[in-house]
Amino acid sequence: MPADTTLTEEHREVRRRVRHLAETVIAPAAAVVDRDAAFPRAAHEALVAEGLYVPHLPVALGGLGADALTSCLVIEEVARACASASLTPNVTRLVSLPLLAAAQPDLAERCLRPAATDGAILAFALSEEDAGSDAAAIRTRAVRDADEYVVTGSKRWITNAGVADHYLVAAVTEPETRAISLFVVDRDTEGLSFGPCEDKLGVRGSPTRSVFFDEVRVPAEQRVGAEGEGYRLALEALDHSRVTIAAQAVGLAQGALDYAAGYVCSRRQFGQAVGAFQGVRFMLAEMAMRLEAARQLTYAAAARSEARSSDLRFFSAAAKCFASDVAMRVTVDAVQLLGGHGYTRGSPVERMLRDAKVTQIYEGTNEILRGVLAKQVLAEVG
Repeated sequence: MPADTTLTEEHREVRRRVRHLAETVIAPAAAVVDRDAAFPRAAHEALVAEGLYVPHLPVALGGLGADALTSCLVIEEVARACASASLTPNVTRLVSLPLLAAAQPDLAERCLRPAATDGAILAFALSEEDAGSDAAAIRTRAVRDADEYVVTGSKRWITNAGVADHYLVAAVTEPETRAISLFVVDRDTEGLSFGPCEDKLGVRGSPTRSVFFDEVRVPAEQRVGAEGEGYRLALEALDHSRVTIAAQAVGLAQGALDYAAGYVCSRRQFGQAVGAFQGVRFMLAEMAMRLEAARQLTYAAAARSEARSSDLRFFSAAAKCFASDVAMRVTVDAVQLLGGHGYTRGSPVERMLRDAKVTQIYEGTNEILRGVLAKQVLAEVG
């Protein structure tokens, strides 16, 4: 990988630390995590022990107060070894953003400090069967009853469901206007239950389940922000979180490129290394060019996330869309370079190809994000 002059020495040290964890703890377990659809517990515990699970949290909450680029570097390096292991810190970070922005201090303290100190896991319960890309169409209701809300409904495709300690739930609080509010629901709350784990194509070690709310009573102080602010808070959090999804895609692509490059150097055909053939070399060059472009766009988006720039929505959508498309192309090419070896279960690039696909889908499908980007472009000339 080319040296990145945009990184400070602190950033490079974080990369070195995470890469060491990835190579010694995370990568050796990646195949089993995928095969058995097992939660990547060792990876999770290693990140927590190193203080790198939620580095963005303020020092006052037990975090490092690190910038958005640091979070990207952590996710990138973990995903390079195991995409499943990179999703738990990714989603916990996503949920933390509305809590930091709008939750009551006591609620933020109760949910976020344990994430920094003990590795508490968070989940974002937004999507529903008929409200995926159209998040405003959610039907889960929260009805005020004195100093509580009664939440009824269900969520679908929720990452970390079943292992999370706290769930950030989007629910309609004003049916006539479709106003949405956010609530924290604790894991042990009566009436909260889960469906079976989805049998997924990729990121199989990251649990994805339906979540059901059967008249779940939530104290009013566990509402995040004012009534009706939930949709705005969710969209703003996703603008920041898409940057780390882009970093996940970059890490996946880097892992596939690394493995494919090593393979073509050791594999011999027609009396020479496969990597000596011009066609193979051109494929590697194309993979590396696209990957580096995705990395730099992701880092540029991270800078805008940190600065809360007015053009963050454009850059985060562009980075996530471009990087995930690159991850798919690079992993497909990596499988091609390995030939039959790449196509068989147990090959790292076969797993990476399956893992890469979902980066084009979650936190905004790439088709939706292209619409977001076009809207931004047209607004500037309209």
